[in-house]
Amino acid sequence: MSDLKEDGFKTSEVLSALAQVFEKMPEAEKKSQIKKTNGVFQLSVKNSEGKEAVWVIDLKNKGEVTKGPAKKPDVSISLSDDTFIGLADGKVNAQKAFMTGSLKVKGNVMLATKLDGVLKSAKAKL
Repeated sequence: MSDLKEDGFKTSEVLSALAQVFEKMPEAEKKSQIKKTNGVFQLSVKNSEGKEAVWVIDLKNKGEVTKGPAKKPDVSISLSDDTFIGLADGKVNAQKAFMTGSLKVKGNVMLATKLDGVLKSAKAKL
């Protein structure tokens, strides 16, 4: 999924890997993950140069990662490239990032808490 890559964004590497995990996932496992998560996450990521890119993790309908804004995301998350990488690596606590304002959430805040589990389970499969 090279169309997920965005120059200057470390996030795009992680999300490309996540997309590959979803592609290789057996259908039954994917359905289980969709049922468990049941949400569309829109990630607005800003890099160190101030450029912004948007990705969507659909774990409500298809179980895929796409680039560009979602029509109706259940939750929109705005954060920096470094914050996302920290979350994906497990070095940044999502609640702490939220409380300090480096992670902003619009929509279903409780759903946003599930993203951490999605990233961790995908990382385990890489």
